[in-house]
Amino acid sequence: MLRAVAARPAIKQAAAARSFSSTAPAQETLREIEQRLKSVKNIEKITKSMKMIASTKLTKAQRAMNTAIIYGKTNNELFEQSQIKSPENAKSLWIVVSSDSGLCGGIHSSVSKYTKRGIAEDGSEDNQIVILGDRARNQLQRSNPSDVKLSFNQIGKQVPTFADAAGIADTILTSGVEFDQVNLVYNQYTSQIGYDAGTLKAYTDKVLSESEGFKSYEQEEEATKDLAQFSFANAIYATLVEGHASEINARRNAMDNASKNAGEMINTLNLKYNRGRQAQITNELIDIITGASSL
Repeated sequence: MLRAVAARPAIKQAAAARSFSSTAPAQETLREIEQRLKSVKNIEKITKSMKMIASTKLTKAQRAMNTAIIYGKTNNELFEQSQIKSPENAKSLWIVVSSDSGLCGGIHSSVSKYTKRGIAEDGSEDNQIVILGDRARNQLQRSNPSDVKLSFNQIGKQVPTFADAAGIADTILTSGVEFDQVNLVYNQYTSQIGYDAGTLKAYTDKVLSESEGFKSYEQEEEATKDLAQFSFANAIYATLVEGHASEINARRNAMDNASKNAGEMINTLNLKYNRGRQAQITNELIDIITGASSL
């Protein structure tokens, strides 16, 4: 009997505290936490699957990139040996290499920002932009709508081929866009955890034929034109393939980070659910003890 009397004040205090907490703002119920937990687990499954897919594609993209880089190095060597100098008031064409796919971090924003910064530093009023991929197009059409002359989509679904690059180069050359030099802005593959936006330059047959190194040799006009067009297609191919490898690598890293964040959220929600469940069990025990003591 003494035990029951001694227990009643403590029980009354617990019941009063519980009634006071009911007047506080409503918190998440266990059902809501359980639904959130289920949603996050489903998202984690998706991000892990996408990471595995990107990891599988990355090997193929890196193999193609190692081959395509040779094309870019050959172009650079050609222009360096020719001692090309850009003419005064040269018309610049900026080709921005991105893709149509997302979920790969800020890789598309990097080339857009690099292009806008390059145009501002160039200071020329005659800048023209050609965009490869819908992602960069959506960004640059808001900031430089009057400079965008052409855009291409269906980019980045598969590893680019030289035929794709040749088709893009032919479309640009026959579109009526006039330029003296080309700045191809793309994402350079630096490591498995990073990339940097950079440029690869190309020049027209007119600028090539007037270079100091090229004047030393007798070249037919048609041969010079073909060489310049082939170099242009080479540069597009090299930047497309390296940009594709950088994108796949960025998507894998983005999905890996998303999976880690989902795992941390799952642990937090599990802890929150367990605490709520324990509080619910405690309240039920208090109700039982209160009812028993009142009898």
